[in-house]
Order: sequence, then structure tokens, then C-alpha cells
Amino acid sequence: MDLISFDESCLNAYKQLFHSLFLIPISHYVLAFALIFSVFLYNFLEIHFFHDLFSGFRGDRIALTFNPSSHIYDAIVSNCRILNGRYLATPWLSSPHFQTAFLNFSGNPPVFSYSRQLFHASDGGTIALDWLTSSDVSRGTFEINNAISKDDTTPLMVIIPGLTSDSTSAYIKHLAFGMAKHGWNVVVINHRGLGGVSVTSDCFYNAGWTEDARIVFDYLHNQYPKAPLFAIGTSIGANILVKYLGEDREEVPVAGAVAICNPWDLLIGDRFICRRLVQKLYDRALTIGLQGYAKLHEPRYSRLANWEGIKKSRSIRDFDNFATCLVGKFETVDTYYRRCSSSSYVQNVSVPLLCISALDDPVCTREAIPWDECRANKNIVLATPQHGGHLAFFEGITASRLWWVRATVDFLGVLHSSPHMHVQKAKNSDLQLSVGSSIDQGSYVNIAEDGMVAPVGNEHAGNNKVELLAGLEKIRNEECDEMVSATEQKQHLIEAKSDLAPSAAQVSGPSSNLQGVKSFDVIATVKRCLNHLSCQNRKSMWLLVYIAVITSWPLVGSALRIFSRKKLRNVPPAISHRR
Repeated sequence: MDLISFDESCLNAYKQLFHSLFLIPISHYVLAFALIFSVFLYNFLEIHFFHDLFSGFRGDRIALTFNPSSHIYDAIVSNCRILNGRYLATPWLSSPHFQTAFLNFSGNPPVFSYSRQLFHASDGGTIALDWLTSSDVSRGTFEINNAISKDDTTPLMVIIPGLTSDSTSAYIKHLAFGMAKHGWNVVVINHRGLGGVSVTSDCFYNAGWTEDARIVFDYLHNQYPKAPLFAIGTSIGANILVKYLGEDREEVPVAGAVAICNPWDLLIGDRFICRRLVQKLYDRALTIGLQGYAKLHEPRYSRLANWEGIKKSRSIRDFDNFATCLVGKFETVDTYYRRCSSSSYVQNVSVPLLCISALDDPVCTREAIPWDECRANKNIVLATPQHGGHLAFFEGITASRLWWVRATVDFLGVLHSSPHMHVQKAKNSDLQLSVGSSIDQGSYVNIAEDGMVAPVGNEHAGNNKVELLAGLEKIRNEECDEMVSATEQKQHLIEAKSDLAPSAAQVSGPSSNLQGVKSFDVIATVKRCLNHLSCQNRKSMWLLVYIAVITSWPLVGSALRIFSRKKLRNVPPAISHRR
């Protein structure tokens, strides 16, 4: 009986509760639901409006990471007002997702026109170079054929866009116009197949394809030798730029560089972009852009890659598996990501480099930033604002400006007026190699570290030979110094023998000349062999050559000394009596 009465009392209580809930107006439920949903969206979209409000809309200071003994920070960044100030996002864009979406759908870009130049690579590929000069912006008229003088000393800014972006992207136009407005000449390197240009070879760009940047930088440096050359990379373009600077080290013709929203480690970025629902939306959006790029060049992709797999791709990783890895000859997707990540090249950068990455970037995670490597390199300063999204950083009520564009203009302006600009390491171009084989003089296939395969003509091969000969000449000079010292010792031994006649030197002279001829024939043969082998692995070959010279010279010197003594003993006695 007690159990039955307890059940009845509970039932009556629930009836009274539901009756009370029905008495609450429906509008109150709607209001409560809207409040709960707003709190969820506020956290899900990482909105920081109330944070900005409670801080009085003063913004957050820019965190700077640098080496304590960095002359780049002491002489340049410390004098940059923008980098040492604060950043406040546009109030109605106080979310990294709002900023990133607004940049891609609108962006408020300035209105102007480029002048186009088509650059043809040695492998047959075509690269569109879009120019905007400072005179175009100052006059307000944009001429199609506004050529720059070869003796022009105006600083030249080279821009490398991000994934599936070209010179018409909103953030690229903000950057190009901002630099040209401050008196710089600007050229945008459109990736192969973008900017309205067809792919004319079997080489496609990828996240680590630095060859196009290398040949364009060398071309611009040779075409305008008096104009200091600077570079800016954005997103994937920043990864390409930093990787290029680390690969070529002191031999780059770039005086200074800026990397914006660099993904740094592609493997970490791949894991991050598949982690949460909001990141998966970005992953899907970027995949659609890559599929659209592949659709423009369907004939080549259908021949070189898995076209059915490309059409069914639902993520960037799927696209890289069915397209990038097959075209670039990578074994796996993870192999591609590891080889093409710029974080492995940070320690080799020899150019003043400013890196800007937002800590709330929804595409390129802060987890991939190589903090320690950037701090260890005296040439790098890392700026990490709290907010900004991916390539956005809108500021002002109307969101008409990008903070990172102003920071870039400020940094490069101070760098250009300072003595800390990087100067390209001089190359010895006077050396020449006479190669008997006609195969060495023809075109060959160059396999880059990032896996892309491209035929290289005589011009590129000639550059490789010059670099190879510089090392060979250094080794030969060391050998000559050791040979001179050994010859001097041998000359003192010969002079000590008072019974030797002048004719003895005449007898030994032809033999020594014959030895010299034979030795230089051997050296020429070794040079040709090293020229073939060093094209595959240059660093290890120089190590082997150095070890071979150091270890073999004592044996060779002893053999020459014994051989010369035997020759001297065979001199007829009559010659010594004549003296």
C-alpha cells in the first residue's frame, strides 16, 4: 500500500510540474532558447566582442618572438610602430570565422588593373606575372604596357599567393595597392594554371614547389639589378617562400621577406583541419576550390592523376592522394606533407624575415608554429596577434583596411632604409668546364627535393656546373698549396746533393712534366665523374671528395718522393764528374 501511494504522489507532482510549464508563455521559451543558442554560437565561433568591449576597445598587444641577440629586432622591428602597437578587430567582425568568411566573400578590395607579363619556364610551363607600379597608383591611371627601366632603383615587391588564389584575390589586391601606394613596384607570381593562364607542361604547383619562385626571383634580379628585391608569401605561398629561403640560404637575391599565415607543418595542419566541425567546413571549402582548379585542367589531370578520385574527393587529403602525390611522384600523402613543410627549413633562413600568424587562425593552427626554431634564428622575428583569422586582420568600423598589410609596409620600409638588407652571396661565374660528352651539354631531368620532376635545359645545367666548379676549384687550390709545399721540400733535398749537375734537372724535368700531365688528366676524369654524381647528391659527394683528398695525399706524396729518388739514382756518374 505504501508503494502504491508513493507512486501516486510522484505522478501528481509531475502533473503539477507540467501544468505549471504550460502556464509559462511560449515567448519566454523562445527567449531562453535564443539565449542558450547564442552562448553556444559565441563559443563555437570564437567571438571575442565582449572581451574587446570590457577592454575598452583598446585591442591586444602584438606578441613578438625573436632571438635575444637579433639585430633584426634591435635595428628594425623595434622601430616599427605598427608591430609594437595593438591590434583591434572590426567590432562586427570580432570572430576569426567572420573575418575569414568576409575576406573570401567580399573583402572590400581596392579597384585597379594589373599589367600582365607571361614568363616561360624551361620545362615549357607558363607563369603569369601581374605588375602594379608606383607610378600607376600615383597617377591614378593603370597602363597595360607600363614598362620599368632596367636601371630603376625603386624597390620591387614580389608576392606569392595562397592555395588556389591569384592576383585578383581581395587580400592580394589590398597588399599590392598598399605597397604601390607607398612607392614600391609590385609583381604577383600567379601559380601555374591560375590567373586565367592554361597549364602548358606536366608540372603543377604544390605546397612545396619552390622552382617557380626560384627562377622568377633570379629573372627579376638579373632584369632589374639595381632594384632591391623583397618577397611576401601568404598562406601556402608563405610556406613556399620560407622553404625557398631555407633551401638557397645566402644565395637568394632577396633583400627581405614577410610570411603571412604560414601553415608551417603540413602534417599537423592536416590533422587540425579534420578535428572539429568548423574546421571540416574549411576543409570542404578548400577541396571544392582545388576540384575547380583541376576541372580547368582536366585533360592533363585525367592523364597524370586519378580523375575519378579527384571528383570524389571530400577533403584536401583526398585530393592530395589522388592528384598531388601522383603528379609530384610522392609515395604517400604524409611523405608529401613532410617533405614540403617549411618548418624544417627555418633554421637555414639567412634573410631578414618577419612572420605574422594569428593565434586564432581557423585554417593554419598555432600548434604548427616552430617557436623554438624561430627564436633560435637571429634573422627571424615572429609576430603573433591574438586575433585576425586567416589572412584577414580587418580593422576600422568599415573594415576597409588589413592590419597585416600596414605592418608589412612598416617593416619593409624600415628595412629598406637600414643597412641590414640581405645581400646575395657572390657566385664565381668565370669558371668553365670542358666536358667531352655531349650528354652533359643537353637537357636532363631534374628531380627536386619536393618530388616534382621537370626537364632542365642548358641554361639551368650551366648554373649547376658553375656551382659545382666553385667547389672543385676550392679543392684544387688546396691541393695546389700542398703540392707547392711538397715541391719546395723536394727542392731543398735536391740542392743538398752537391754532386748533381744542372742536366739532372733537365732529365727529371720531362718526367715531372709527364707526371703533371697525367695527374691533370686524372683530375679532369674525376671532375666529369663528380659532375654526374653530384647532380644526385651534392653534399655527400663533397664530403667524400674532401675525405679522399685528405686521406690519399700522404700516400701520393710518399710515392712521388720515392719515384723522384729513383730517378735521381739513375743519373749517370759522368754527369756528376763534369761538374
